[in-house]
Amino acid sequence: MRIDKYLKVSRLIKRRTVAKEVADHDRIYVNNVLAKPSKEVKVGDLVTLHLGLKIITIKITSTTLSKDSEMYELISEEKRSF
Repeated sequence: MRIDKYLKVSRLIKRRTVAKEVADHDRIYVNNVLAKPSKEVKVGDLVTLHLGLKIITIKITSTTLSKDSEMYELISEEKRSF
């Protein structure tokens, strides 16, 4: 699944176009490598998002949407200060 679609489906980002813009601004890393919106992700990948003053790191646990299980595991959430 594409990273922009995954972020939308997993509800980390509300809209796919917003997820695409975040990737275009070099704020998404998959396995510590800068990711484009079309980057394919799979179970076990580590995704780091730089959203505003937050840095969120997750591990993908599922690429299919199911009712009762989450699609990711939160590894860390940091707040940056400027």
